[in-house]
Amino acid sequence: MSKALFSGNEAVARGLFETGVSVVSSYPGTPSTEITESAAGYAEMYSEWAPNEKVAVEVALGASIGGARAFAGMKHVGLNVAADPLFTASYTGVNAGLVIAVADDQGLHSSQNEQDSRHWARSAKLPMLEPADSAECLAFTKFAYELSEEYDTPVLLRLSTRVSHSRSLVTAGERADIPLKPYEKNPRKYVMMPAMAKERHEFVEARTLRLAELAERTPLNTTEENVNAKIGVITAGIAYQYAKEALGNNASYLKLGMIAPLPEKVIRDFAARFRRVVVIEELDGVIETHCKALGIPVIGKELFGYTGEYSAGLIKEKLLGEKPVTREYPEQTPPRPPVLCPGCPHRGVFYVLNKLKLTVMGDIGCYTLGALAPLSALDVCVCMGASVSSLHGINTARGADFAKSAIAVLGDSTFIHSGITGIIDIAYNKGVSTVMVLDNSITGMTGHQQNPTTGLTIKGDPTSSVNLELLARACGFNRVRVIDPFDLSGAESVLKEELQVREPSFIIARRPCALLKTVKSNPPVFCDENACTGCKMCMKAGCPAISMKKTAGKSKAQIDKTLCTGCGVCEKICRFKALMAIDS
Repeated sequence: MSKALFSGNEAVARGLFETGVSVVSSYPGTPSTEITESAAGYAEMYSEWAPNEKVAVEVALGASIGGARAFAGMKHVGLNVAADPLFTASYTGVNAGLVIAVADDQGLHSSQNEQDSRHWARSAKLPMLEPADSAECLAFTKFAYELSEEYDTPVLLRLSTRVSHSRSLVTAGERADIPLKPYEKNPRKYVMMPAMAKERHEFVEARTLRLAELAERTPLNTTEENVNAKIGVITAGIAYQYAKEALGNNASYLKLGMIAPLPEKVIRDFAARFRRVVVIEELDGVIETHCKALGIPVIGKELFGYTGEYSAGLIKEKLLGEKPVTREYPEQTPPRPPVLCPGCPHRGVFYVLNKLKLTVMGDIGCYTLGALAPLSALDVCVCMGASVSSLHGINTARGADFAKSAIAVLGDSTFIHSGITGIIDIAYNKGVSTVMVLDNSITGMTGHQQNPTTGLTIKGDPTSSVNLELLARACGFNRVRVIDPFDLSGAESVLKEELQVREPSFIIARRPCALLKTVKSNPPVFCDENACTGCKMCMKAGCPAISMKKTAGKSKAQIDKTLCTGCGVCEKICRFKALMAIDS
């Protein structure tokens, strides 16, 4: 046994290791990514990046049926993608233990919505556990496998951005030797055609009653009594940490570690001891609604609201009337919106798309930043792969002439995740849409994970790679072009040509991410102040290495040599040849 500081994600991975998990299949998504990255560091576990979350859950379910303890990890919107196998896996149950971790993103740090994954547990009738720190992440993960096998059910483990990424002390143990369970054919359990599914639904309802009984006695639900406390707080997960920091001994706490199904008697007994009971939970009022359905008068969302992250300061202010002491400064802090990195291959594409005044259906990834000024290129961004399908939809609605000025853009990993079916739809239904894959040779936004187009596995081992050109042709696209996104005139020429044709077109803008270790930067660009007219055209590239400064009373472009990668996009934009590489 040894003690170490682990993030919540690292602690979950350690829990997988210690409890004898054999198969890990996930799709990267902040804040869950590091679970599987950490798991890949344990040679005893097979780990992989799946093309999407649906596949990941199906792989893990198959491994479980085959007798191996298995795991799938994802962020909250990934659970939407995995919902199809998730709901039916509730019916089939498991052979060996199956745990699915889902990390919610309260505060929308890196997500397109702020949904509450607890609703999935209630709807699929699956047990869900919610740890509040790294030590609980490890302990709850291990308990989840015992729960899974005892109750014949997949188990959901709910994390949050703060629990996933915060570090706290963990006691690490040794790996348990869990032998492979026998596999036996059992179509009545695993073949979910209607006759069998009806029987399994009865099993699910009976299991739910057993789990409800467990919720009344599980040690995961704990009570902390303070003698002089006049407030009773019912809470879970990271909200428990905020409540403890804010209220200390001024409250007693019912901390729910098992949040689906929720207990009844435990909550009634706790609430009966206080004249004022407060439910503190981020996002939706799941616990609060449960309490009110039991006839327990509680307060919660009317104080704290349904959006964003909570804090100790917020809870102090709402419950104790203590406002944080702040100091106002007269200086205005300039806004610092997120931007594409210097040298990002997407920058040139978005500059051209903006220049051509196209309608651009965007997607999830680094390239979402192309929506912000000065690039201002994206019109729509919904979910993974939606750029392709929504382009087909808008072109179908508005006609072929509209399609001449509309395009979909998405990354290589996103295309593999859920863009392929969209291009099949376009080709099969005789659409005329133009789709552009921004192939930067990596899964960029979540921190450089490999994907099926990169030719490397999660462990860096060489493997087969998807040929995007051949794939597009196999799906029915006869027009397939590859462009260099740093060649602005060439990219513009290809775009104009492909947008005019009356058949589907597939364009690949291929340049590796500037942050990859294998990418070597060119010499930085410098500005010839004598040639610079101060027209600010270079600023339209939105590159953080470029700024304007006053020289002899006139604005001139200035290049930060510590940021510039010498990609040459600004050189091509400047019509006065004031920007050039240092060695040119």
